[in-house]
Amino acid sequence: MSQDRVLSFLSLAAKAGKLASGEFSTEKAVKEGRAHLVFVAGDASENTKKKFRNMCEFYEVPICFYADKDTLGHAMGKEFRASLAVVDESFAKGIIEKLNRMNETIA
Repeated sequence: MSQDRVLSFLSLAAKAGKLASGEFSTEKAVKEGRAHLVFVAGDASENTKKKFRNMCEFYEVPICFYADKDTLGHAMGKEFRASLAVVDESFAKGIIEKLNRMNETIA
C-alpha cells in the first residue's frame, strides 16, 4: 500500500470540502469537535507538532504525522500545509484504514 492512496483520499476529501487546512482552521475544527483525524507534516516545527499532539490528545482526535508540507499541500491543490483536519467521519475512517494497512502510527 503506497503513500499515494492516502494522499488521493486527502485529495478527494479536499475536493468534497471535507478538510480544514492551515494551523488556525485545523485548531478550530479540533476545538469545535468537527475534526475526525488530524494530519501534521513530518517536517513541521517541533512546536507545531507538540501543540497539535497535546490538543488532539485532549480532544481525543486521532493524529498522524505524515509526509511533508509540500506533499500535504499538493494533495489538497494548495501551497504547502503543515496541518489539516479531516472533518468528515467517513473520509477519516477510510484514511485511518489505509494508514493502518501501511503500519503508520496513529496516536
